[in-house]
Amino acid sequence: MSFWTLVVTLLAVGLVIHYLRTAARKPQLVYQSNPENQQLLAQLPRLRQRFWVTPWLFNGHLQLLGLGLKKAFAPRLQYDRTDTLRMTDGGTTALHWLGADLPPQVPTLVVLHTITGSPHSMRGFVGDLQRLTGWRVVFCERRGHGTLPLTSARFNTMGDTDDLREQLRVVSERYPHSTLYAAGISAGTGLLIRYLGEQGADTPLRGAFAYCPGYDISVAFARSRAPFTRLMARKLVRQFVTPNRETLAHLSSFAALENAQSLEEFHQHLYECAGYPSHQAFLEHCNPISVMTHVSIPLLVLNAEDDPVCVLDNVQDHQEAMANMPRTLLAVTSRGSHCAYLAGFSAYPWAHHLAAEFLQALQARAEQPAPTRPA
Repeated sequence: MSFWTLVVTLLAVGLVIHYLRTAARKPQLVYQSNPENQQLLAQLPRLRQRFWVTPWLFNGHLQLLGLGLKKAFAPRLQYDRTDTLRMTDGGTTALHWLGADLPPQVPTLVVLHTITGSPHSMRGFVGDLQRLTGWRVVFCERRGHGTLPLTSARFNTMGDTDDLREQLRVVSERYPHSTLYAAGISAGTGLLIRYLGEQGADTPLRGAFAYCPGYDISVAFARSRAPFTRLMARKLVRQFVTPNRETLAHLSSFAALENAQSLEEFHQHLYECAGYPSHQAFLEHCNPISVMTHVSIPLLVLNAEDDPVCVLDNVQDHQEAMANMPRTLLAVTSRGSHCAYLAGFSAYPWAHHLAAEFLQALQARAEQPAPTRPA
């Protein structure tokens, strides 16, 4: 063996060892040890095995680059139907359906999107979950997202639980025999957890998946890292503020909102657009963390240690609280970045598969006949 062959061999071995020790690791699981959670975990082998992150996308920045490329080249998704809804104050939201013509008893998955999400940008997540579950999927579009016009001087990047209640009412009325589940992604998890915490057991949803949540929004936006925080803030301005100048310009916070250079700065001045008299009132009504412990349905939460947007500190602040929530499972992976989770040599969306398996496990358990009592 030549000297250079030996060097290359040793380098390759070193890279494999580094990959196994730092990247391809089993998820860290945080949960209350009870029979229900143990049964669920037994049905989720992905959470007991290594997450084989794509080797050449081995850190958070590369994962996001890979995700961006996959989105750019993904085919368009044709939704079966779109329902435009008018809210009580004149605002506009929408429901986009995939699998609308499936039998009425097939479960329905409600998808709550990202901070600037649209039916087009979320097509990979929506399409994968419909294909993997075989269920009906409804994408709940919030005010001002995608091509929805802002028909009232009100929008909220964290969503509005009253709007979500109205959307869920329409979904339940249209498919009264369909069991409902939900999946929130990034900012959509904030809306999901806020709604579930406010409702407690009084919800039609029977289980939920929270993908890369930020937890406490009073600190989460300040912790988002450069350059992502600035890029996302300017994207929010382009999506919501600049196109709606005539509708929003009368608000005293408009100028500061329009010039925001970070996620923290943007959300410091969002309160009037969201319908609140102060930033503190905005936090009191929109922060998911203040009601998180009231969530009563089965919930799987997924975060990555290398997420530059919803950082690890956010997770660690609330691990103890989640460990005491009897129906919540938290999985923290060493890699995955922010809503990327590209795995294997094909860079497949590992988290989408995990979400589908979790929700299907809940449905399978719901379909089991109740045990008969001895006579």
